[in-house]
Amino acid sequence: MNSQYVFVSGASRGIGQSILKLFSSKGFPVIGTATSEEGVNVIDGFLSELSGEGFGIQLDLSDKQSIENLFDTLKEKDINPEIVVNNAGITRDNIFLRMKDTEWDEVIQVHLSSVFSLLKFFSKKMVKNKSGRIINISSTSAAIGNKGQANYAAAKSGLEAFSRSLARELAPRNITVNCVAPGFIETDMIKGMDEDTLKFMSDQIPLGRLGSPEDVADLIYFLSSEEANYITGQTIHINGGLYM
Repeated sequence: MNSQYVFVSGASRGIGQSILKLFSSKGFPVIGTATSEEGVNVIDGFLSELSGEGFGIQLDLSDKQSIENLFDTLKEKDINPEIVVNNAGITRDNIFLRMKDTEWDEVIQVHLSSVFSLLKFFSKKMVKNKSGRIINISSTSAAIGNKGQANYAAAKSGLEAFSRSLARELAPRNITVNCVAPGFIETDMIKGMDEDTLKFMSDQIPLGRLGSPEDVADLIYFLSSEEANYITGQTIHINGGLYM
């Protein structure tokens, strides 16, 4: 059993679920978050199936008190994750001229401001231990833009710039900070689309297919490893060639 704790936000489904399963299968104790109690039960169920250590915990990144409650729980349990994967996210898509202030604010809070709060907490122990891996999940949208996603693209672009600055500050303490930017990945949301839309999406990808959550999880696992110790401040795209 590995002694390094891994923190994965948004771990009950999709990419986050694959990340949680992969790390747990490799012997890492994992703390996975979900916004609902049902999601927490799903995480605990996965960990139980894998005979893995760790637990699920409820976390609403749009609620500052919920973030504080997470910190209190980890302090009580004396858990200091050495690998942090900020994966949780939301969308509030709308064309710019119709976008409400709340749709802008919620997306910026969940994708950017909450990451600031989480990493302020997690990085303190990493700095003290002179060791750590931080991986923030961005999106191809940050590089190419998407209609109806001005809020999402802005938040992810900000996350990438924030990560580069943080990488420079934490590098002297042997802490790496990177972003992973997935393109079209086969999550529940994508699978629910009609056949014509899925074909249109696949036709835009040079490799001719959507990616899997496991593809993304494998990349994140590599970035957390010792083999990736000289990679920091990077945004690594995983999109089958959709953006080059």
